Amino acid sequence: MPNYFYTAKSISGKTVKSTSVAKDTHELAQNLKEEGLILIDAVLEGKKNKKSLLFSFSLRVPVYEKIIMTRNLSVMVATGLSLVNSFEVLSLQARNKKLKNALINVKERVNKGESLSSALSFYPDIFSEFFLSMIKVGEESGTLEEVLKILSLHLEKEHRLKSEIHGAMIYPCIVLALMLVVGIIIAIVVLPRLSAFFLSMNAKIPFYTQILINFGQFSTERWPLLIAIPFVFILSIGLWLRTKNGKWSKDTLFLELPIISSLVKKSNCAILIRSLSSLLSSGVPLARSLEVISGTVGNLYFKKAINEALEKIKKGEKLSEALLTYKNIFPFGAIEMMEVGEETGKTSTVLKTLADFYEEELIRTTTKLSTAIEPVLLIILGLGVALFAFSVIEPMYSSLQAIR
Repeated sequence: MPNYFYTAKSISGKTVKSTSVAKDTHELAQNLKEEGLILIDAVLEGKKNKKSLLFSFSLRVPVYEKIIMTRNLSVMVATGLSLVNSFEVLSLQARNKKLKNALINVKERVNKGESLSSALSFYPDIFSEFFLSMIKVGEESGTLEEVLKILSLHLEKEHRLKSEIHGAMIYPCIVLALMLVVGIIIAIVVLPRLSAFFLSMNAKIPFYTQILINFGQFSTERWPLLIAIPFVFILSIGLWLRTKNGKWSKDTLFLELPIISSLVKKSNCAILIRSLSSLLSSGVPLARSLEVISGTVGNLYFKKAINEALEKIKKGEKLSEALLTYKNIFPFGAIEMMEVGEETGKTSTVLKTLADFYEEELIRTTTKLSTAIEPVLLIILGLGVALFAFSVIEPMYSSLQAIR
């Protein structure tokens, strides 16, 4: 019998990847069902590498597509339209092919009697554990309409926050990239043509001009190395950052840098608090909420803080008390406000207000930082232009002196 590489999910939501021998995928699904697992994907042993390669190049579903889908689903559920008909309409509206196929499959599974959360769980690369947990709570409590509204608002807020941060960094990156391209063109194309003239005139060549000329000659004669060295360097850094030591080093550095530290703390705190507020307001228990949001934050220090807080909460501690150990990585006032929410019994409301505050504060800080970077970039650009200008003008002036 063939050997299958499979991906399955347990009842608690844990993903399991392993191998098993079965006659076909139907038998494999039955065997896993007896073990309390739900089959998500199965690949024959000989086809694993090919399929993995295909998936590695598959496009992600844009966040705005998921936002539109969630918002529309909320409206359809509110009007009393059945889930089967709702997903039929949503599949017709979807522009992304991957999302469209997923919605069609979800519709068929729901039509066969599966729960919505179970049907969506077959697409973990589209619908996160956070998304599935909220849908499951909405189904169990009969408040799916309200949960979908909270979920769509959460996705919109998170998307807006990330878009603002990315947008603020576009301008500096474009300016620096253009400056680098112009410098390479001058070093490779312009200066090598002038260097022969300078030498024939016995002109005095400044050291910075000589460096650019040498770089241009090296680039012309050994251009494969010019491409290979940056590529290998970037690839090595990328692979190292995927390792445990690399991730810890990156997150430690980001929390130590003066300006970046504030942005990292506020962004991670905003995402963490927004997710926790959405889950709690939907009826998810605090312990389960912390388990879910541990995967939503990127910084390992915040992830460690959540996991340790979870263990303390299971022993009876309050959330604010459990997070006191990591008070230094949270923005000022965050833990104090959590404590106020716990004392007043309005934790989800306080967290929502706190998330709104930190998101707006982060956007304002990012905008100010972007504005402050502009004059710095102009100075750097001016220095770069001056360097390239003097690299050409000074040897030419020396040549004219030699002619006289």
